[in-house]
Amino acid sequence: MEGVSVRKIKKICVFCGANSGKDVAFVNAAFHLGEVLGKRKIDLVYGGGKLGLMGCVSTAVAQHERQVLGIIPSAFTVNNLVGETCGKEIKVATMQERLVMMMELSDAFIALPGGFGTLEELFQMISWAQLNIHNKPIGVLNINGFFNGLLSFVDHAVKQEFITPRARKILISATTADELVDKLQAFRSEPDPALSKLKWSPSSSQKEKLDLTLRL
Repeated sequence: MEGVSVRKIKKICVFCGANSGKDVAFVNAAFHLGEVLGKRKIDLVYGGGKLGLMGCVSTAVAQHERQVLGIIPSAFTVNNLVGETCGKEIKVATMQERLVMMMELSDAFIALPGGFGTLEELFQMISWAQLNIHNKPIGVLNINGFFNGLLSFVDHAVKQEFITPRARKILISATTADELVDKLQAFRSEPDPALSKLKWSPSSSQKEKLDLTLRL
C-alpha cells in the first residue's frame, strides 16, 4: 500500500456464526482468516467457545501462536453449552457488556458469515462508529457473495437518504482476508461534523468539579 499510511492493528474482533453454515467455503474462509491474522501477528478477540466458524477462526489463530481472547456471557458457560474457549476467557453478565468489552479491547472488527447475533454485533459497531463512540475500522469478509444482499440493502438505504454517503464508508467489504485486513489498516475515519460534537465522557464541568474536590 505504497503512499498510504497504515493503521497499527494489534487485535481484531471477529463476529461470526456459532454454526458452520451450508457452504464449506465458509469454514475454509474462517480457518484462512485465522491464518492471516496469525501470520500478521494480530491477536484475536471473539465471542468464546469452539462452535461453528467461531471455533474455526480461534483455532487457526491459536495454532499460529497468537493470543486468543473469548468474551462470553456466563449463561453460555452453563453445561458447557458452547464448548471450551481456545485461549483466555473473560465471563461477563450480559450481551451488552460483552459487546462493550469487545469494542474497548479491539483495534478493528471483521464479520464472517453468521446469523442474527453476528448481524447485531456488526451493526452495533457501525452505529457506535457513526455516533463517534469509537473510530475503529469495520469490515465484512464477503465469502461467495454471502453479504451481497446486505450490502445492496445498505446502498439502497443510502439512496433513500436514511444513511449518509459519509456513514456508508464506515462499512468496508472484501472477498479475501488479506485484502480486508489491508483495507482495515488503510481506513481513515470521517466523522459527521454534527455527531462528532457528541460527548460520551464526563463533561468538562463534571471534571472540573472532580478536580476541585480532589484539591480540597
